[in-house]
Amino acid sequence: MFEVISRYAFHAPTVWAFDVSYMLNGAVFVLAMAMTLRLNQHVSIDIFSKAIPERWFRVIEIAVYLCLILPALSLVTYAGWGEFWKAWVSGEVETVSPWQPKIWPFRLMLAVGLSALWLQVLARVLAPAEQSSQH
Repeated sequence: MFEVISRYAFHAPTVWAFDVSYMLNGAVFVLAMAMTLRLNQHVSIDIFSKAIPERWFRVIEIAVYLCLILPALSLVTYAGWGEFWKAWVSGEVETVSPWQPKIWPFRLMLAVGLSALWLQVLARVLAPAEQSSQH
């Protein structure tokens, strides 16, 4: 609202609104992924999962998490921490923006969110069957 009013009513657009918008939305999105998994709220195709017995569903779930999700998420999380560290050490700024804010706080939130998701996936794999999936 502030940006719209500033731009159209006062003919004075802000230089920071877009950057703050994408950084906050991106950070909230990534930070919410682990909680969403913990609450079992990620989108799933129930028609397939309901047709499988609970025991087999749990075996498939663990196999998918261990063979696909955890390795891929490990690589992305590792890269996220690397990008944060590079931005921290170099003092990197957002070059597309005229405001040019430091980018490390945003990259830190991405790395923390990805790490939380990684830990939640691990917890989901290690959790007893009755706690991990009520499909």
